[in-house]
Amino acid sequence: MSSPVPPALPQGAGYALCAGLGLLFAGAMWHTVRALARARGEVQGSELFMTAARSVGPGLVAGAVVSSWTVAGTLLTSCTWTFSYGVSGAYFYGAGILMFSVAAIELKRKAPGAHTFLELTKIRYGVPGHCIQIFYSTLVQLFNCVNLLVGGSAVFSSITGMHPIASCFLLPIGVVVYTVTGGIKATFLVDYMHTVVIYVIILIALFSTYATSPLIGSPDKMYTLLAAAAESSPAPGAPGGSYLSFHSVQSLVLGIVIFVTGWSATVDVQLFQKAIAADPAHTLGGYLLGGLCWFAIPFCLATTFGLVGRALQTDAAWPTFPRLMSVDEVNKGLVLPYAAQALLGKGGAVLVLLMIFMAVTSAFSSDLVCIASVVTYDIYRGYINPRATGKRLLKLSHFVVIGFATVCACIAAGLSQTAIGVNFIITSIGIVTAPAFFPIACTLLWRKQNTIAVVLAPILGTATGIGCWVGSTHHWYSALTIDTLGEPLPLVVGNAVSLFSPFIYSPLLTVLFGAQDFRWEKFGAITAVDDSDVTGITSEQLAEQTKAEEPQMDAATDARMKRASLIAAYWSIAVTLAFIIVLPMPLYGTRYVFSRPFFRLWVVWTFAWAWAAALIITLLPLWQGRRTLWLVMSYAFTRRSAVVEPSSPAERQGSEEIEEKKASSDAESAAQVMVVPVR
Repeated sequence: MSSPVPPALPQGAGYALCAGLGLLFAGAMWHTVRALARARGEVQGSELFMTAARSVGPGLVAGAVVSSWTVAGTLLTSCTWTFSYGVSGAYFYGAGILMFSVAAIELKRKAPGAHTFLELTKIRYGVPGHCIQIFYSTLVQLFNCVNLLVGGSAVFSSITGMHPIASCFLLPIGVVVYTVTGGIKATFLVDYMHTVVIYVIILIALFSTYATSPLIGSPDKMYTLLAAAAESSPAPGAPGGSYLSFHSVQSLVLGIVIFVTGWSATVDVQLFQKAIAADPAHTLGGYLLGGLCWFAIPFCLATTFGLVGRALQTDAAWPTFPRLMSVDEVNKGLVLPYAAQALLGKGGAVLVLLMIFMAVTSAFSSDLVCIASVVTYDIYRGYINPRATGKRLLKLSHFVVIGFATVCACIAAGLSQTAIGVNFIITSIGIVTAPAFFPIACTLLWRKQNTIAVVLAPILGTATGIGCWVGSTHHWYSALTIDTLGEPLPLVVGNAVSLFSPFIYSPLLTVLFGAQDFRWEKFGAITAVDDSDVTGITSEQLAEQTKAEEPQMDAATDARMKRASLIAAYWSIAVTLAFIIVLPMPLYGTRYVFSRPFFRLWVVWTFAWAWAAALIITLLPLWQGRRTLWLVMSYAFTRRSAVVEPSSPAERQGSEEIEEKKASSDAESAAQVMVVPVR
């Protein structure tokens, strides 16, 4: 039996952080929304709540993309794999990154007035296709949210002794409050703040590990400690047991698992929700920057805390000393908090709690907004009350946010009492959900796919994937348990079959039952919601919303977005090849073990990537939103709206049109505040 590790912090710290910090963010967001409403006339109607007036710039989009992909598993599992297999664990975990920008740009180009991606599904495939994609998308969101709470509760319980069931219910409280208050714009703003904090913590960890820590303090000392660890606890499958080699079969197999499950992320339509909220001109830049900056989080974090765990596990500073970590502790993702405590003491424990809190709450908020938009627009407005006005939809969305958060907390509380941890969930989720990837992608990219294919292909893919997963597990291990089902080889089989079998099923069913030959122009049938009954909303805001929902864009904009789509496709291919073939495969094939100078270079590259990502995510949104910040600050101190000059021809033209409308309107409308489009 493994002796328990005493918590580094008192229980009160866990409860204070879960409830107090969440409510602090909620209060800050409430005041921000009020300031925007009074200074800019941005009253929370259903359109603003769900789409942020489709005006979010690339900086905030990039931050939101980073936040959406930075779930608890990103932080915990990347460190666990690096602890187990060495430097390749961090890199192969990040190699699953694939650009979402192609589908996002096509969505903005073909359906600029969409509120959710699933509205397009209903128009194209009718009720059967709509229902099947709602099911798979909701399933992914449920998996994601439950995984966030399970991972977060395990860390809070380990560091503070807080009961995991309590953290499962307390973590979502602040998220629910600020999501209900500010909608998707609040999600973008909080995503930005959360992501900045995570990058700051990563930089602190890097400098402490490789510059200031008395336990390590330099790349050379880390190299020496890892060489000693290879002798006492060799890395499985690596040359000489080294943790400084890419030649690790187990790590490669797990990298393939993450690469495959990464495709299933597109099934989560909350990523499309971020694309809908983006300015059409900034969709490409936001998603490309977001994808590249996201890689810095698992890569840099694992290259610090993952390697620190392996280097210090036999040191007296390690929380479990004199014993090694148990398999159960490793599976729960406790390498990260233990390494932080060993390196930074109680301060490290606080930083890990803060980082996990940020990752859990920001990603959770994104899924809450998305599930609310699906229920209100796709289900309620689509089938129950097509004439529902903005006020009714806004109230319904608030109830959905609260209800879905409660359901996720209940499921997570149950799973927290089982052997199922974040590592198992994050590696098996694709087996169930990835089969919907190809049919969903073809909804925007292939006009021939028919309704039968979009319904049956994912169902057949899931059944095939689960069958191969269970069958291969029984073949190799003879027993079906959480441990054997979570072994790398069965996971590769199950995930790969689930992802790629619909590539056969969908075209085959399309050929057998006849191609659809869909016309993209039909997506223009999406209509705007009448927000005129929302308290406090102005005629200018209504006019701006209507303008943003115009179904067709001019030829010049359409041509620009077509070019952007091609650029995104080329970038996706190039980046994918670079991440999974160009760099790792020569290192893997040659069985190269890092020399001391090469490891120094590896650390320098880690620092460079972390700094570049942190500066882009931190400074770009501030620069692009400087006019809005000045407007809000001016109102906060003077209680008067500041005059902000438009910076681009498009903004100047939009401002002139609004001025013309104000001049021709009645005296009451002319007295209202002009809304300047956010860019």
